[in-house]
Amino acid sequence: MIRHRPAAVAALLLAALTALLVVLLHGNARGAGLLAGYAGAWALFAAAVAVLRRVPGRSVVPLLVAGAIAVTATGLTAAPATSTDSYRYAWDGRVQASGVSPYDHAPDDPALAGLRDGWLFPDAATCARNETDLAPLGDGRCTRINRPAVHTVYPPTAEVWFLLVHALSPDGVRHKALQTAAALLALAVTGLLVVMTRRRGDPRGAALWAWCPAVPVEAVNNAHVDVLAVLLSVAALAVVARRRVTGGVLLGLAVATKMLPALLVPGALSGARRPRTILAALVPVTVTVGALYLPYVLLSRGSVLGYLGGYAREEGYDDAGAGGRYALLRLVLPDAWAVPAVALVMTVVALAVWWRGDPERPWRGALVTTGTAFLLLTPGYSWYALLLVALVALDGRWEWLGVALAGATAYLAVPLAGYGAATTAYGIATAAVCAGRWARRRPDRPGLDPARPRPRPRDEPAAPITETRHHA
Repeated sequence: MIRHRPAAVAALLLAALTALLVVLLHGNARGAGLLAGYAGAWALFAAAVAVLRRVPGRSVVPLLVAGAIAVTATGLTAAPATSTDSYRYAWDGRVQASGVSPYDHAPDDPALAGLRDGWLFPDAATCARNETDLAPLGDGRCTRINRPAVHTVYPPTAEVWFLLVHALSPDGVRHKALQTAAALLALAVTGLLVVMTRRRGDPRGAALWAWCPAVPVEAVNNAHVDVLAVLLSVAALAVVARRRVTGGVLLGLAVATKMLPALLVPGALSGARRPRTILAALVPVTVTVGALYLPYVLLSRGSVLGYLGGYAREEGYDDAGAGGRYALLRLVLPDAWAVPAVALVMTVVALAVWWRGDPERPWRGALVTTGTAFLLLTPGYSWYALLLVALVALDGRWEWLGVALAGATAYLAVPLAGYGAATTAYGIATAAVCAGRWARRRPDRPGLDPARPRPRPRDEPAAPITETRHHA
């Protein structure tokens, strides 16, 4: 009875987490209530993961998987709660199914008026309610698609995914098709993480993704395509050390889903020295991205980059004085220095990960480069951190989850308290990462991360063994 008590406690915590997420999503919470509820969900998640460490080995995987299914399913209980991006996905899939490039027309283009329906383009009475998730089109009409006057921003793998979901979906399912597909992807990530962590001896780390509140909220409820990029990225890191070409192709697919996985390249090359080894991974990445873009280049009349450049400017990535980007750097540097500082620091980190990284654990270097980029750029959208959460689950360094939580705080708290809330959250996350690194390096804490020699790169020959003969 006592042996099973931790499993029962973990199950109760997961039940509480599931109930809270359902209330938050189905209750359509907003403002301070949503922020407080989401913080409570993260607290229950942290408690459940802590208890899981004491659960007997045989019970870990069944509990982990059952919890993943329950937590993930909460995202299916309501329409998208905090983002309207999935409406653009549905529109892009519909446009492609009609034989039109999604990069050629903005949603408000009259040329595509024949594709409009009452879900994505409500009637005048609905538009008159001035709901927050409706964008005006003029003449009293509106749409659920955000930024309806600009072309799509999504790369080709994402566009293929939107088309696939549209083609396989029954008529009238609306947001449910994308949410259900995203839930399957999220559970696939969980399964892959369980397999990978179990091979290393302990699958408990997979719970850091499987039970994380960001997964049902951002990956499932909001159906962000980032979850597809996460699945492809994790798969790439699982095989790239031994199958460079396969890993490169998978990483190329991930980059062509969302540009963010490009940050994983230094980790994927951890310890590689020989040019042939490096090219074996880099060339497939480049070729895959190019091959995916080519059909859209041939089909489109305009640029296949769509609104990507405009989006970067809108979010303030080209102007450090705008918005909340580069918040931590701007505390100690002039605004004009922020962008060069990011370029310099990321170059140094990428080179260090490539040169000194563990070739058997490419996700470790990938976590460092990705997490560092988040701390330098301080993005304001919480779903970007789904990739970071998966990398934490792979590597087990839970302190980096503070960066993901900081992104959620930036997204939910800035409208209430201003950019200072985001700066504070990212500052606390930075302190947590530094504290975690310090604790793991302490010589009196051997159980955390014992010091070990730098691993030999896979493509370097082992040092010759010198035989010593003893004579009588």
